[in-house]
Amino acid sequence: MDVIRILLAIVLPPLGVFLQVGIGLQFWINLLLTFLGYVPGIIHAIWVITRR
Repeated sequence: MDVIRILLAIVLPPLGVFLQVGIGLQFWINLLLTFLGYVPGIIHAIWVITRR
């Protein structure tokens, strides 16, 4: 299941984080990072997914 989340995190980072932790602080941080720059959003999403 983590492989699917990581693939989703590469395509749409907030979706990968949402599937991992739901709507919480990490989701909103990731959404902000994705809007500011796509790559920071991907890095944060993969970090959140692999950390838990």
